[in-house]
Amino acid sequence: MGLGGRFSMAEDAENPPPNRQNCRRQSVTHKLNRLTARKVATATEPGLYADGGGLYLRVGRGGAKSWCLRYMLEGKAREMGLGGLLKVSLADARRKAAAQRALLVDKIDPLERRQIENAAKKIEAARMMAFDDCASAYIKAHEVSWHNTKHRQQWQNTLATYVSPKFGSVPVAEIEVAMVMQAIEPLWTTKPETAARVRGRIEAVLDWAKARGFRDGENPARWRGHLSNLLPARTKVRAVKHHAALSYSEIGTFMADLRTREGAAAAALEFLILTAARTGEVIGARRSEIDLRARMWTIPAERMKSKREHRVPLSSAAMKVLERANIEGSEFLFPGTKAGQGLSNMALLKVLERINRGNLTVHGFRATFKTWATERSNFPRELVEAALAHVLEDKTEAAYQRGDMLEKRRRLMAAWAEFCGKHAAVGTVVTSGRPEFQKLGTAHHRRFGGAGFEVAGAR
Repeated sequence: MGLGGRFSMAEDAENPPPNRQNCRRQSVTHKLNRLTARKVATATEPGLYADGGGLYLRVGRGGAKSWCLRYMLEGKAREMGLGGLLKVSLADARRKAAAQRALLVDKIDPLERRQIENAAKKIEAARMMAFDDCASAYIKAHEVSWHNTKHRQQWQNTLATYVSPKFGSVPVAEIEVAMVMQAIEPLWTTKPETAARVRGRIEAVLDWAKARGFRDGENPARWRGHLSNLLPARTKVRAVKHHAALSYSEIGTFMADLRTREGAAAAALEFLILTAARTGEVIGARRSEIDLRARMWTIPAERMKSKREHRVPLSSAAMKVLERANIEGSEFLFPGTKAGQGLSNMALLKVLERINRGNLTVHGFRATFKTWATERSNFPRELVEAALAHVLEDKTEAAYQRGDMLEKRRRLMAAWAEFCGKHAAVGTVVTSGRPEFQKLGTAHHRRFGGAGFEVAGAR
């Protein structure tokens, strides 16, 4: 029997439902409501039991029972599940089947309609995703690209402290400017640097949510042309606080004092100053990164902030630091107290405290080097930036600057080491007592520190 010109029930005994195995053959009529509650309850033989109008009770081999609607549309046989018997009664199954047959009258495929509705529900559910959930997903997606291992913890801590209490449970699609302001405005004048970081992290999470289809419209945490109209610039709220740095005029005296100190941490700090490197680069330095014959320290890309390999030419003073360092039995140039580990981030700060210079920061010595190079030398700016492993902001300039100016940087670092050594006002330089390295290129070789290094000497 046709319905709407395109619908027919698959109840013909000569044309049973496809893929039917061991189905109980039903008598053929076009009558609706053929099944009874008792029949449904007592049916045990696996197969399909017709109720009429395309509605069937399916009994599985394991005894499970469910409902399905079979129909024809545009010449194609379709089957649509209506649920299991435990949740859908006979009466409920008939109501569901009737609703689907009504769609077929208008030539609407019930299966396609349900797929569209399910997709819409998923989208709606996704748009109800809370900010905290989006933040966790953002961190998980991006943490592999963060060089600092503490970066994840910083993200989690700042968002948990300043954002979650305000709108962490709010669906990301509903976050507005007023909510963002509620989180950052109290910090803007008291902790401007923290506030700026929190704002940037909120903006990043909301951008991620928009890209994933969880929200629409402008980002309420955007600064330029948006929050910049509501809040003063951070630099105007409080002067930007730079890392406390030693004046270059004091570096000679400082280095003389530092060289009287024993231990791997003191040697690491001296090496850091002479190479203008970052703390993480020095405390993580491995023996395998040092080429003593070439007087070169090659820091692999994965340990660099810029994610680019960086070659550091070693001055004679830096070579002497390595000669004094006790590295036997450790892969690290400056081993920590625990076996198989390097120094901690706090180790170099503790050295500063022990020599009563706790007012300084380790990172500040990079500023000391740069100020000296700018004010007391004729070395060009780009050479100094290369020594600091800074990435050129000018993309055009960076495109033309393909090399790393190694030999020129070697002269720069030698001049810096000389300046650090000859301006000492007081203090005696303590060495290991071992003779100077022979000039580079001689055939005389020595083992270095018993750790497997072979050195040809340094000028």
